[in-house]
Amino acid sequence: MRIGRLGFIVMVAVGILAAPLEADAQQPAKVPRIGMLLNLSPEHPEGRPLVDVFRQALRELGYVEGRNIVIEYRWAEGRIERFPALAAELVRLKVDLIVAVNTPAARAAKQATTTIPIVVPAMQDPVKDGLVASLGRPGGNVTGVTFLGPELVAKRLQLLKEALPGVSRVAGLWHPGGLAERTMRDMVKDAEGAARTLGVQLQLVGVGAPDEIDKAFSTLTKGRAEALFVFPSPMLFGERRRIVELAAKHRLPAMSNVREFVELGGLMSYGASLPDLFRRAATYVDKILKGAKPADLPVEQPTKFELVINLKTAQALGLTFPQSIFIQATEVIQ
Repeated sequence: MRIGRLGFIVMVAVGILAAPLEADAQQPAKVPRIGMLLNLSPEHPEGRPLVDVFRQALRELGYVEGRNIVIEYRWAEGRIERFPALAAELVRLKVDLIVAVNTPAARAAKQATTTIPIVVPAMQDPVKDGLVASLGRPGGNVTGVTFLGPELVAKRLQLLKEALPGVSRVAGLWHPGGLAERTMRDMVKDAEGAARTLGVQLQLVGVGAPDEIDKAFSTLTKGRAEALFVFPSPMLFGERRRIVELAAKHRLPAMSNVREFVELGGLMSYGASLPDLFRRAATYVDKILKGAKPADLPVEQPTKFELVINLKTAQALGLTFPQSIFIQATEVIQ
């Protein structure tokens, strides 16, 4: 079959135009690179579980590490003062998104970049802490989930007193500087107000670093504490196993904001589920990688809170709970 001159010219032109398209089609898709700013170290026994929950949630959304997503891990090894340098390192790597594990990590990441999206699985009070303009319209490069830890301080003290009606002296273990100054101030104020209402003497014992925990327990023991109230704190959460062991040694019923304390032997906890928050954070990552802007993604607040009781610990301490506590309990660990 003979092709006329005009037909030949058309074929050549189509071939020239199609060549770049074919070349583009053969280019491999860009693999997203996520930076994770984490509190502990990979060797720490409490360092991996929530990271594993997050990675599993990403897998369920179609992101397989090493195949179609890369994760750069940066661990602060329990020292929140390392977050700024680690955040700056992730920015230099030009990651597509940063997952900052908590409020201190998020503050460091936000100071390091105003353009890279930042997702936070467990924020304390993102508005008071200056991370977002509002929950509904974050307005910047930060979004994620808040766990309402500081807001529930009074409720936890109330539950502790309801469970242990005879208690009159409670030690509050807290980390000054662990959260934003305004959040810490309001949290302590709420706790002191609740203690007065409940007729409980609250002894605040500060812990500035993990190596001060033993000394703190000596202090609260000398103050004749009858129960222990652990304030929300990334550092205290990371040291939860040690705190639970010391509480058992000193025969102190311990109340916390997360069930992870109770699973290790603490007496009670009341708060949101951290694994649920990390699973929700993965959905934010998915949306942002698909083109959504953090400024337009509302910060989520938990709607379900768990009251978890360790009955084995209660029996070891010779405690008997009133029936009202069991009625409210989400889970009783035998």
